[in-house]
Amino acid sequence: MPMTLFHKIIQREIPADIVYEDEHLIAFRDIAPQAPVHVLFVPKQDYATLNDVPADAPDVVGRLAAAAARYAKAQGFADDGYRIVMNCNGHGGQTVFQIHLHLLAGAPLGRFGTPQA
Repeated sequence: MPMTLFHKIIQREIPADIVYEDEHLIAFRDIAPQAPVHVLFVPKQDYATLNDVPADAPDVVGRLAAAAARYAKAQGFADDGYRIVMNCNGHGGQTVFQIHLHLLAGAPLGRFGTPQA
């Protein structure tokens, strides 16, 4: 798998505002936030897209979602609400080809999923 921006963050080759890390994943603030809170949760295992996660490894995605929920609770916005999103491939909006989960919060988020013209 080619080296991505996220790999370089995991390896500390480029700086990031890291808000959480354990042996399985890392989480850091997005440099182009789409909401007042926009944190990316990235597994340390290499999977380019969600399609590449083996059927026998659902824990990879589960860990991302559970970490996002813990972070939302710890930061005090879980009760107000938040959104988690995973994009897959070009039409799904994926731009960095290492799976990751977006946590968006801090304001009412409204609708999503409308195709661009």
